[in-house]
Amino acid sequence: MSNYQLAQINIAKARDTMDSETMKGFVDRLDEINELADSQPGFIWRLQTEEGDATSIQAFDDPTLIVNMSVWADIDSLKNFVYKSIHIELVRDRDAWFSKMLQAHQALWWVPANHIPSVEEGKIRLQHLEDNGPSEYAFTFAKPFPASQS
Repeated sequence: MSNYQLAQINIAKARDTMDSETMKGFVDRLDEINELADSQPGFIWRLQTEEGDATSIQAFDDPTLIVNMSVWADIDSLKNFVYKSIHIELVRDRDAWFSKMLQAHQALWWVPANHIPSVEEGKIRLQHLEDNGPSEYAFTFAKPFPASQS
């Protein structure tokens, strides 16, 4: 077992409120996609309320910005879920529900095994990525960094 696990945060700017007709297609699939994530090899944890998702967590001043965070065994586990499961359907259809973001909207970083990152920790990593580009501190799928060996 590795001493490190992969944490990720991603944010999205919703085109409307979660109870709107615009967001219905996304909201209708939340339970399905969250259950799929929970059952994936390498899945460890995801941010959620008692309702089972994170769409009501207000992490930013802008109420249309929603946050998602999770922890995975490694990059391949997360990549397989995002791009090689039915989750890809949500990625493909995201423009129907979310506005294009010009700033960093996803950050990955290594955490010690069994560490559950806070939303604030995720926001700090995301801002670091925006300000400095990919590094060991916060990186992307396109430019990953290995877990520290120290």
